[in-house]
Amino acid sequence: MPRQQNTSTSGPGPAHYFDDRPTVPSAPGTVTLALPDLTAELATDRGVFSAGAVDIGTRFLLLDGPAPVPGDRHLVDLGCGYGPITIALATRHPDATVWAIDVNERARALTAANARTLGLENVEVRHPDEWDLAVVVDRIWSNPPIRVGKATLHDLLLTWLARLAPTGSAHLVVQKHLGADSLQRWLAEQGHATHRRGSRKAFRLLDVAPFSDDDHPGVTS
Repeated sequence: MPRQQNTSTSGPGPAHYFDDRPTVPSAPGTVTLALPDLTAELATDRGVFSAGAVDIGTRFLLLDGPAPVPGDRHLVDLGCGYGPITIALATRHPDATVWAIDVNERARALTAANARTLGLENVEVRHPDEWDLAVVVDRIWSNPPIRVGKATLHDLLLTWLARLAPTGSAHLVVQKHLGADSLQRWLAEQGHATHRRGSRKAFRLLDVAPFSDDDHPGVTS
């Protein structure tokens, strides 16, 4: 369930990174997550999204996404892969719990290992079916798995947007040529106020609210 330059470097076909159990042979490696406030070496492997380098879209989200919100308690990295978003969020929000969500068992293991290596104790790694429905989410960050197909993607987003607190928000990065603008319109049609925070290198950065209201029209740019 990870993300967008949505071409995986994990093997012969892009579907591998959102398989529950990747069949491509393991080939462990490392990549560098380099941000103005954080540099970390992350363990990676074949069969996960963007195994060879931190994805351009992911880095855009981490560079241009919103600043930490004081008081946030529960943050979700939806489609965590090997954890670059999780690691950044956990470092920037030490008082919040960061929930790293992915169907891919290899990705989950890598994220957990990277958090341990960096001494981050505020990370919880889960399969989406293991989610505690009593937890109300403050923010969702995601480079969503566009290649899973429109119906599956829509169901995924609606499921998790419904878990946001009334004052919560989601922050998504999507390639323009993979349907960022149509996704923005669709989200608005579902009642989620959606604002384009920015564009860079053919990526759109979208801010999504739980529901539209009179002060936040459905689609803005």
